[in-house]
Amino acid sequence: MQFNRDDLIKAYRGMRTIRDFEERVHEEFSAGKIPGFVHLYAGEEASAVGICWHLDNRDKIASTHRGHGHCIAKGVDVKGMMKEIYGRRDGLCGGKGGSMHIADLSKGMMGANGIVGGGPPLICGAAMTAKYKKTGGVAVAFVGDGGSNQGTTLESYNLANVWKLPVIFVVEDNGYAEATSAKWSVAGSQLDRAKGFGMPGVEVDGHDFFAVHDAAQEAIDRARNGDGPSLMHVRLNRFFGHFEGDAMTYRGEGEIQRVRDEQDSLKIFRTRVTEMALLDHEQLDAVDTEVAHLIDEAVSESESAPPPTEADLQTDVYVAY
Repeated sequence: MQFNRDDLIKAYRGMRTIRDFEERVHEEFSAGKIPGFVHLYAGEEASAVGICWHLDNRDKIASTHRGHGHCIAKGVDVKGMMKEIYGRRDGLCGGKGGSMHIADLSKGMMGANGIVGGGPPLICGAAMTAKYKKTGGVAVAFVGDGGSNQGTTLESYNLANVWKLPVIFVVEDNGYAEATSAKWSVAGSQLDRAKGFGMPGVEVDGHDFFAVHDAAQEAIDRARNGDGPSLMHVRLNRFFGHFEGDAMTYRGEGEIQRVRDEQDSLKIFRTRVTEMALLDHEQLDAVDTEVAHLIDEAVSESESAPPPTEADLQTDVYVAY
């Protein structure tokens, strides 16, 4: 695909918004302003943006406990997200879901999920609906390398191929299932697993937006055309711990700084588009300023937003038919 100037700015804005959102949540959580648990997506931006680039509101995604990046890439409102993470009444889920269960069904974002491997079975249901109703929609399940070992994930691989569902399984492999290296916990390769279940698989550099974009386009086009599921093994790195407060003693000395210096998806994108004279630094700096202002506003509004009331405990409990 040939990208025009507006496309490139859109891609960079998506990644910059995820990065600044996560960096700010890190600061606010550290200051004791955010309740509950937080798992940050910083460092993995190119995966979410490159994949969700091809999706619209017909399409559904199911996320993980590390879901903020997927939300933003799918078009979920940043201010509503921040209010939800702050536990405010005006948050996307009324302040009841928080970081690990944030969702926006109007955008096709079926939710982050505190259950490891909980997303793939849900996304098979969404894909079955799209196939039955002939909406042309596809469904994307994000899991980590740890989640890829769950029985729910493997059963979903089987179900999706038996029923030829329009599903893309995305294994975002940041190398650690919490504190356990994937080298010690994942038998065989992700691509061999895909082959074992009769679906194509591709491995891609998750620091490279363009590589992710191209691989996702092929898999998503295949699903839309009725050719069944695919698997993407996206290799990337997270900048922060598994959760906020994780001391990361399992990571090697200097590892995080090396990743930030050499495998930062935003730096890689900037270098590529400026060296090819597709964008200049001033245009990218303008996006940085715009996004920083948005995040400042999101935090300010969240801090002053009202918390849920006692009466709110009685809402969103049962579905009304």
